Amino acid sequence: MKLSIIFSITCFCLLSFSSGRSVPGDDTGRIPPVRAVNLGGWLVTEGWIKPSLFDGIINNDFLDGTGLQFKSVTVGKYLCAESGGGTIIVANRTSASGWETFRLWRINETTFNFRVFDGRFVGLNTAGNGIDTIAEAERPGTTETFQIQRNPDDLNRVRIKAPNGFFLQVKTEELVSADYEGNGGWGDDDPSVFLLTTSGRLEGEYQLTNGYGPLLAPQVLKEHWSTFVVEDDFKFIKENGLNAVRIPVGWWIASDPSPPKPYVPGSLQALDNAFSWAEKYGIKVIIDLHAAPGSQNGWEHSSTRDGSQEWGQTDDNIQQTVNVIDFLTARQPNHLRTGYDVVRKHSATAYVVLSNRLGPSDPTELFGLANGLRRSVIDVHYYNLFSSIFDNLTVQQNIDYVYNNRSAQVNQLTTSNGPLIFVGEWVAEWQVSNATKEDYQMYAAAQLEVFGRASFGWAYWTLKNVNNHWSMEWMIENGYIKL
Repeated sequence: MKLSIIFSITCFCLLSFSSGRSVPGDDTGRIPPVRAVNLGGWLVTEGWIKPSLFDGIINNDFLDGTGLQFKSVTVGKYLCAESGGGTIIVANRTSASGWETFRLWRINETTFNFRVFDGRFVGLNTAGNGIDTIAEAERPGTTETFQIQRNPDDLNRVRIKAPNGFFLQVKTEELVSADYEGNGGWGDDDPSVFLLTTSGRLEGEYQLTNGYGPLLAPQVLKEHWSTFVVEDDFKFIKENGLNAVRIPVGWWIASDPSPPKPYVPGSLQALDNAFSWAEKYGIKVIIDLHAAPGSQNGWEHSSTRDGSQEWGQTDDNIQQTVNVIDFLTARQPNHLRTGYDVVRKHSATAYVVLSNRLGPSDPTELFGLANGLRRSVIDVHYYNLFSSIFDNLTVQQNIDYVYNNRSAQVNQLTTSNGPLIFVGEWVAEWQVSNATKEDYQMYAAAQLEVFGRASFGWAYWTLKNVNNHWSMEWMIENGYIKL
């Protein structure tokens, strides 16, 4: 038997690709509908799927991308990067928002760079007196590296030690300088003491690997990769009416076994294991480039370091993405078109899957491109979540939304001679409180019926998750979903 493989690069406006054994209707692009489950949280970390992965990190509330706000105990106001960055740091804001939030770049458990609203970094004014704090550096260096010291009796009471060995102190609302020696106290009369507030955190692959560091991260991920998804899972998938898996991977997999820091080697071997199990059980494999260089959307599932979206801002990371596509395609027999051409270099029968942008967008925005590409597929994600329109819907209203709105959306995208449609992510979860098992069964059945009309098929998010309804394994084993 020849393994059927579908390569996909999704979760943003890029592309995915698929190849496999010959199927009926090769010239038209028709394939047996994909009935898949995502292996989310396996080769690209998402902390909400398996939070225990982060338990062993020291100061795990100070991971990369965590937003910190500092309120001076002496003046009662917040530190602020004036104008969002590019000038001085002040302490004159009565409330905290974007300019008053400092995103961490973690060096170790106590040492950090502080990134401000416009992307620059806090540092000392070495061109001036060497002690005034500014936010002008485009990239962090030694003068932009600080330590956070916490009161052991109150972890939200902190001091910030500057690279010159002194502590930051608030002299006036307009002057924050690094020239306080510190007296060891934590009282409200100490100008170097700040009350700490956390505003947003990330738990992705970057946070995990950089949080554990180069010694522990390989051990933690090796254990995770070898236990979270195993051969028995593919047997379970086959026995329960599914015919494919969609496996999110990160761009660093193409550099295995020597990925750039802080990423660690091993994910490529885990992916190869999945290929072997899939071949054994006759399962199609969808390789989903879930995290592109620089992060395509600024979310943890694309392995952003600090919430910034930097993919596409340089030709380098676009070309790097194309190289990843080339690497993955070679291993298994505008920029979107470039990626398509790379796939075609290795396979004339591959399905190229273009993913719409996450969030509000025109669902047909890629049709102009896709209509000119042979064997193209549009990937859409449908959740009755993540929008206020679902907040107060009842059980029946959610089900009606699937039968009416989702059905109409699928029909709108389905054309006789256009790209195929793939519902690449959906879940039987909603905003309804106190729903019964029967409610969930009806809701899941409605989505299975409607998304089953998608010409390429669908993939549930995800196989395993500590949140039960997000776990297809749990949903099947407990009788919520039957295929």
